[in-house]
Amino acid sequence: MALYQGMSLRHLLLVGCAASSIHAVECDLVIYGGTPAGLSAGIIAAREGASVIVIEPTKWIGGMVTGGLCRTDVGKEETIGGFPREFFTRAAAAKPETPLWYAEPGVNMTTFQTMLSEAGVKVITGQSLRSVTKNGPRITTLTTADGTAHEGKMFIDASYESDLMAAAKVSYIVGRESRDQYGESLAGYYPMPIRPRTVEVMESDCPSIGGKGPAYIHGTPAPISGVDASGKPIFGVVPDPKLAPGSADRLTQSYNFRICVTQRPDIRLPFPKPAHYDPARYELLLRLIQAFPGVRFGRLFHIGGIAQGKYDLNAQGFFSTDYPGANTDYPDGDTATRVRIWQDHTDFIQGMLWFLGHDERVPQSLRDQANSWGLCQDEFADNGHWPYALYIREGRRMIGEHVMRQQDMQTDIFKEDSVGMGSFLIDCHIVQRILADDGTVRDEGSFQDTPTLPYQIPYRSLTPKRAECENLLVPVCLSASHIACCSIRMEPVYMTLGHASGLAVVMAMKAGSSVQTVDVAALRKKLLEHKAVLELASLASMVRSSMLPGIVMGEQDAERVGHWVGSSYGSPVDGSSIHDENHEKGAKSVIYRLKVPATGRYEVRVSYASAPNRAGNVPVSIAHAAGIETVRVSQKKPPLIDKLFLSLGIFEFAADKQAVITVSNKDTDGIVGADAVQLIQVK
Repeated sequence: MALYQGMSLRHLLLVGCAASSIHAVECDLVIYGGTPAGLSAGIIAAREGASVIVIEPTKWIGGMVTGGLCRTDVGKEETIGGFPREFFTRAAAAKPETPLWYAEPGVNMTTFQTMLSEAGVKVITGQSLRSVTKNGPRITTLTTADGTAHEGKMFIDASYESDLMAAAKVSYIVGRESRDQYGESLAGYYPMPIRPRTVEVMESDCPSIGGKGPAYIHGTPAPISGVDASGKPIFGVVPDPKLAPGSADRLTQSYNFRICVTQRPDIRLPFPKPAHYDPARYELLLRLIQAFPGVRFGRLFHIGGIAQGKYDLNAQGFFSTDYPGANTDYPDGDTATRVRIWQDHTDFIQGMLWFLGHDERVPQSLRDQANSWGLCQDEFADNGHWPYALYIREGRRMIGEHVMRQQDMQTDIFKEDSVGMGSFLIDCHIVQRILADDGTVRDEGSFQDTPTLPYQIPYRSLTPKRAECENLLVPVCLSASHIACCSIRMEPVYMTLGHASGLAVVMAMKAGSSVQTVDVAALRKKLLEHKAVLELASLASMVRSSMLPGIVMGEQDAERVGHWVGSSYGSPVDGSSIHDENHEKGAKSVIYRLKVPATGRYEVRVSYASAPNRAGNVPVSIAHAAGIETVRVSQKKPPLIDKLFLSLGIFEFAADKQAVITVSNKDTDGIVGADAVQLIQVK
């Protein structure tokens, strides 16, 4: 399934049947997908002596790292080692004054090409997958659109779509799991409340170019009508599906293009007007602008500086370059479907930038700001200076030997078979914009401030179930839930997993074994020799709920009412807690529902981070066998038990009824925090 920018749809549909003759090419390792993960795997495997072919369905290698995303999301830098650190260090060294992680797209491309040449990796571009041949649970041949049969001992699917994995009949999922499937508090359908924003915040420029205010404005910022004069939803808004919060569906977070932009007069090109321009598509954007007079261009987009006076323009907030709902058919789509979606995203985003710069309904100052920016003349010259890669934030996800879940990045973070680490926030962009009963619009599915701990990623999450395929690894569309994918999906992490995959397949090939029976201890030893990061010593001192006595529930597994912000302030249990931002008093609470093993008396304890600006009168209610009792807690004062927990008293609980402890911000006089609740049975 190829996606070629600049080619006609008719040409694309003819690619698969253009060749009638079939010839075979043999090698040790066939990699489908010239993404950063695929190139990492190929270079590492070739350095280990394997013959490697990388097959990329588009005309360009490097995926997002060469295709537009140039301000790399890294999370905690100390979790990144091995090949990704080698690559980004070389790219930054290619030009003066280039920050680590933030090289220009063209520099990243040249760096990959040099490293591939040094390693002797053969790269084929512009060839999509036609078919896969298997002998039992092993892939034997990958045939491309031109009829070439690529015979390999081992295979890696490093594409963003994972067409090889799907063609090999490996189990996978598209869309969001329910909250109950893996016990993930963030899973499933997730309508966002209106979270009012002040004009001052909305008027602030992006921090990366000298302004103030938070780096990302998310959620619905004000009541904005989502209907036209006849009462029908305007473009980009859909009727409320009336799902219960936490329900599963087949939707995923939105895609966009990461655009390399500049204000340098010597290389700035005006944003192009797309061939299919319709100003009606931007009615909701216009209403957002009207709701916040004076809103600036740098608040509608996240504009992050890189090198040489260039910036990475990304989505930010309620209406930006994200295109919610337009990618639904992409993950399992055929070539024609994907080409249509790709072009639709191009038209939509180019049209948005044109609208902001030229529509007379847009305030003149905002039009002037939009027109002060443009594309970079020295980037993507063979693609009209438009980014090569559509940002496929999430597509298919394998269901393999171990499914990564929310808990794997917040509480259950240690893995004996770790082959890499992740650390980014659980970051989900808007899934859809829905129409509420009152005719206003709601953001559905997004959250960007849910913290993780630095977590280990197990080798088992890269392997299919052994009965399904024995010689395939999947480092991009790996075995992970939607929520886990929202953190894992960063390019340095994919490159880390590509590094591990390249070593693992060579080990399996030399041993004549399956990928599932690779000696993981030997693999980890080799990774450490390559300066990969598999663990952090700093995590040894963290208070872990699994090591505490009694029954413990962290805020990650509690029910939240209203919007709470994640924090690592103090020494919270499992490394994170939440707070109410000192906003919306009386509208927020955290509800802990715990099951006791036996009827009896239990001491109830709560954990929180103390500080002078915390509330001195936090109401904590305990629903117990005899009724409900409320205790007022001063979070200004440190907890007394191990400087972590405060005792609220001893209460009777029944085994057939949940113990319910609720932390509220009603009538509180400062910031309210919530961390863990602990029950200790009293004999």
